[in-house]
Amino acid sequence: MNKIKVLIIDDSALVRKLLTEILKSDPQIEVVGTAPDPIIAIRKIKTLHPDVITLDIEMPKMDGLTFLAKLMKSYPMPVLMFSSLTQKGAEATMKALSLGAIDFIAKPTVKLSEGIEDLRSDLVTKVKGASSAKLKKAIAPILEVPPKHGMDAIIKAQKVLPAGEGEKVLVIGASTGGTVAIEQILNRLPEDAPPTLIVQHMPPLFTNSFAKRVDGLTRMTIVEAKNNDQLQKGVALIAPGGKHMILNKGPRGYYVLVKDGPPVNRHIPSVDVLFRSAANTLGANAVGIILTGMGDDGARGLKEMKDAGAFTIAQDEDTCVVFGMPKVAIDMGAVNKVLPLGSIAQFVMNMIKGD
Repeated sequence: MNKIKVLIIDDSALVRKLLTEILKSDPQIEVVGTAPDPIIAIRKIKTLHPDVITLDIEMPKMDGLTFLAKLMKSYPMPVLMFSSLTQKGAEATMKALSLGAIDFIAKPTVKLSEGIEDLRSDLVTKVKGASSAKLKKAIAPILEVPPKHGMDAIIKAQKVLPAGEGEKVLVIGASTGGTVAIEQILNRLPEDAPPTLIVQHMPPLFTNSFAKRVDGLTRMTIVEAKNNDQLQKGVALIAPGGKHMILNKGPRGYYVLVKDGPPVNRHIPSVDVLFRSAANTLGANAVGIILTGMGDDGARGLKEMKDAGAFTIAQDEDTCVVFGMPKVAIDMGAVNKVLPLGSIAQFVMNMIKGD
């Protein structure tokens, strides 16, 4: 079996050494080289032909985002960003994912040596996933959306309606490659789309940046969920990183609980947690959608949704960056319909309208 060849690009000698040691500890991975800046990196890419590269965002001579944009045009390959757990790092990471990066690794918030075990698990898992990931050639460009201001900034034409009894609710789960996939779906939904709940595997801060980014690309309103947020038409709630999101129902209608808890399937938030709550609370009034991602988070919950009467959809293999979560769900019998990414939004809206 051929080893996965990795090139590490980081201006810190300490980080390059640490990442090299972590990756070399796995027998399936070979670190073929390191580079302190993008100028040296591009020469090594041409000679070493890595399968995956890790790329720091902040570097001398050329920042990581500029380098990534150039790389994806000339030498497209799986790229994992090495991102700081800060607001600035989160915003830059969202930009990197939109430019073609497969995924990102969050730098530990404490000394690197103190967070090494979490880093090791995350890095090795994501390098292996990236090595078999598809680049986003199958994903259409985001359409231009009119800016959300004008008369609405002064007076609203119609107040957003709360989710009512019997109304459909969209429930979406994704991981690797999911940020762009979610953008694609939400961009194609109308401003009065059904209330939507989303789990995308991300740490704290990153989900807020993600929500703000997608909000600027869609007709819907996209926000990071807060505890007790009510479900509303035209509004998508994204589970905050580091918290589970659970759907519930009270006297005023449907709302979400945002709460602490242990990782489920290694993730906080977990797609399975959201999907199970949708099965328990909505039954046949839910539409479950599982998108690109490594692992199996969401498959069992989607099966519970289907068993409770919900209609369930999986993204197809050709348009997935990583056909992990959808494949497990399909193999488990949890899926009513398998669709390419670009067809999901229209199919859902046609189904809800009865077309």
